[in-house]
Amino acid sequence: MGRLATVRPDGTPHVVPFVFALVRDGSATRLYWAVDHKPKRSRSLRRVENLKVNPTVEVVVDRYDDDWTGLWWVRMRGTGRVVTSAEERRTALTALASKYAPYRAVPTEGDVVAIEVEAVSWWSAREDRP
Repeated sequence: MGRLATVRPDGTPHVVPFVFALVRDGSATRLYWAVDHKPKRSRSLRRVENLKVNPTVEVVVDRYDDDWTGLWWVRMRGTGRVVTSAEERRTALTALASKYAPYRAVPTEGDVVAIEVEAVSWWSAREDRP
């Protein structure tokens, strides 16, 4: 699980927790996430609407431990877009289903989003991580 930051139309950040699948295709790295069947106020999510106006995103995945030698984080910056290709949608949903049981149990009918990762930075309390 990570945190996804998009930019609202007024320029302020909008940060939400999310689950994702990482897919490498040649030199390209993409994160995929989908609007799933969990209860929501609306199927029209602010984060998807934000991407349509400003596709800039950042993602942070981290690990906290009371033993601070186990701390680490990874930050990815990229461009998000709603997937429109049926083939890419299948690729994304297959990747999500391979990682998360709920995606195997209930097919996702909502939007699927791809994030083209353009930059990665990280920190770890130990040099051999993340």
